[in-house]
Amino acid sequence: MHNSIQEAVGFLQSKIKHSAEIALVLGSGLGNFVDSLKSTTHIPFSNIPGFPVSTVVGHSGELVHGYLDGIPVYVNSGRVHFYEGYTLDQVILPIQVLAGLGTRSIILTNAAGSIRKDYLPGDLMLIDAFLNMTGRSVFEPNPEPQTVFDQSLLNQVMALAEKHNLTLKRGIYAGLNGPSYETPAEIRFLRHKQAAAVGMSTVHEAMEGCKLGMKVLAISCLTNYAAGILDQPLNHEEVVETGKQVRENFATLLKHIVQDILTHFPPSI
Repeated sequence: MHNSIQEAVGFLQSKIKHSAEIALVLGSGLGNFVDSLKSTTHIPFSNIPGFPVSTVVGHSGELVHGYLDGIPVYVNSGRVHFYEGYTLDQVILPIQVLAGLGTRSIILTNAAGSIRKDYLPGDLMLIDAFLNMTGRSVFEPNPEPQTVFDQSLLNQVMALAEKHNLTLKRGIYAGLNGPSYETPAEIRFLRHKQAAAVGMSTVHEAMEGCKLGMKVLAISCLTNYAAGILDQPLNHEEVVETGKQVRENFATLLKHIVQDILTHFPPSI
């Protein structure tokens, strides 16, 4: 590990006495998931040596250790983005720190705009592939793998949602740099490329998790229609508010996924 990662890991290990092999990263408006955890330890990102600090509304900016129905988990409540002025190394550093803490499976979440009219605001979408439109990759100069997501695990999660009567869509996520929302012309282009949702995060975190040997899942909360789908302006307040409205279904789905991961990928000895 790089010195900065080692320092962050060492600091967190001094504050958190029990490890966890499952971690979650929460996107805009989804931070209330931590309320479902028990026996929590909260550590602000600003207290962690070398850790990038989120500046976006809807990201509380803390690492939380807690128990979800008795299962230990790490939760990054918030993340950083390129449009905040952060570099690729800074964007992926939290994933590297989680790996240093022993994370083997990671669930990435985000708030995203829906490109399909039949994918409604408030729907949850399992990301089964992504379009990296940022011009940056963690794999350079080596070629990227065909996918960072395990297809059997994706099918397993879809079956899990059906079993518990939870609506879960599935599709391609397009990751852009931001900070501005996309233009209607850009959305038409992304629709032509078969993207179902668009956002400004997650892609590089998923890449890095894959690179580090983690089982990677990613879920979008579709908080609004993307530009040009409806004849109305976009705003971040809508993103945060929709995230709050779906938090109960979101928390239920995540709980079942965490339990299922533990069943199929038991803790290492």
